[in-house]
Amino acid sequence: MLKKRWKLLMAIPAMGISISLVGCQPGGTASSGKAISSEELSYRKVPLTVNDAPPPVEFPKEPPGQAKRFQRAYENAPPMIPHSVEGLLPITKDNNACLGCHDPKVAKSVGATPVSPTHFIDFFQLIKGKVVKLNKLDPARWNCTQCHAPQAKAKPLVQNTFKPDYRNPETKKKTILNKNVMEGVF
Repeated sequence: MLKKRWKLLMAIPAMGISISLVGCQPGGTASSGKAISSEELSYRKVPLTVNDAPPPVEFPKEPPGQAKRFQRAYENAPPMIPHSVEGLLPITKDNNACLGCHDPKVAKSVGATPVSPTHFIDFFQLIKGKVVKLNKLDPARWNCTQCHAPQAKAKPLVQNTFKPDYRNPETKKKTILNKNVMEGVF
């Protein structure tokens, strides 16, 4: 039974990737039926064979605490970083400047979003059907920028018609994944 659950858990991301790539092949069509060229999908707006530097990108200059927060892209999505990350990177398992403000013990006092309760769950135990809460940050969660990213001040490459469906309006601003982490697993 455990082997069957593990296979199911491992198949879900693979199916998501397969589904997300449908229609993204070179020469594929957008929902309008119009063919999209590889240059239109390119950030540089030139074929891949042309050796050309990408256009410059500007990131937020606002320091932490002064930037406007972004609405989450979808329910339980990782929040985007609205402030400058200058001087905060690189993040290592031994040096994580994010926790200086976002550690739940200090976040409220400095006006920061606290690290989600999901970061204090041992996800390896979920495979066994158990939700094990930790009293410290899960060691697998030290690399904040793996999921959370600063947003460049740039126009989208292609029009985004995605409309998130929030089952709970509260999830526009914060995650409730810690409450429903086992939803749909079994």
